[in-house]
Amino acid sequence: MASRTFTIASIPADGVGKEVVAAGRRVLDVLAEQSGGAFAFDWREFDWGSDYYDRHGVMMPADGLETLKPFDAIYFGAVGWENVPDHVSLWGLRLNITQNFDQWANVRPVKFLPGVTSPLRKADDTELDWVVVRENSEGEYAGLGGRNLSGRGPGNEVALQTALFTEKGCERIMRFAFDLARTRTVKKVSSVTKSNAQQYGMVLWDEVFQRVALDYPDVETESVLVDAMSAKFILHPEDLSVVVASNLNADILSDLGSALAGSLGVASSANLNPERRFPSMFEPVHGSAPDIAGQGISNPIGAIASAALMLDHFGLHAEARRVEAAIETVTASGILTRDIGGSSNTDEVTDAIVDTLQRALAPA
Repeated sequence: MASRTFTIASIPADGVGKEVVAAGRRVLDVLAEQSGGAFAFDWREFDWGSDYYDRHGVMMPADGLETLKPFDAIYFGAVGWENVPDHVSLWGLRLNITQNFDQWANVRPVKFLPGVTSPLRKADDTELDWVVVRENSEGEYAGLGGRNLSGRGPGNEVALQTALFTEKGCERIMRFAFDLARTRTVKKVSSVTKSNAQQYGMVLWDEVFQRVALDYPDVETESVLVDAMSAKFILHPEDLSVVVASNLNADILSDLGSALAGSLGVASSANLNPERRFPSMFEPVHGSAPDIAGQGISNPIGAIASAALMLDHFGLHAEARRVEAAIETVTASGILTRDIGGSSNTDEVTDAIVDTLQRALAPA
């Protein structure tokens, strides 16, 4: 009997999500087996997603959120398939969970792994390591707006999409970013804004950032327009430590960072409800990848690294570092999926990470 059992809702959803979630679960179960009864994972898998939509006309059941509430965490794959419009699949499942469970802090580390070639030349001789902290509950993805006037005939419909910025929403994500910066070697927070063009919401963002920064005199700060930050990611990434941005801006910038690290396939993320009123959700950054789904060649590293973020959330910090170290050992050895220049398949990379974890505890 384990001293502590973590209950996890597994939602592989669509496409390669099924493959990479299975890989991450396998890694976590190996860690539990090696813990000597210190902890265990109790999994319950849900078949929600685009296949579920085909059968029921919705991405998840009406009582799905109530079903998920008691779990310690949610482990998510990817959402999206050709049978469901993208906005329906996203709002019907993933955003339904993140919004209703107030998972307001989205953490996306940018990791440059050994053995993975970056398109960024500076990565060859410069240590690069930063984290994008994304406001995950409002901003441009608040879901406010509507479509009207279609009755006027073709070409006359109007669509309104309203971004929402609240002082509370801005302040809590900024304090989260500052607190995170204090744990890092380089104590710096870069705020991403577009207040020169968005004179209401983003000016509020800037004002809150300036106010919050006064409470963290030990942390260096800068405020950078999003277009300039896009360039900085490429030209001066060594200046970055913690980057905090609104929902849309951080979404785009974190994908750029992952691409610079070699592939979206290696990118992890955590959707956190820091107050722990609801379960948090952990998922790779990549999508469902219909072009390679079912072929067994998807990159499991993003999902496995997301599992490491889940371990941190559970307070299993040593185990999280072991997973990250195993990933780096495997990539350094040249065992890579094709999206990062290798020829190994999903199972082979997962096998190598599991083998590395098992060898690390083997008697000398």
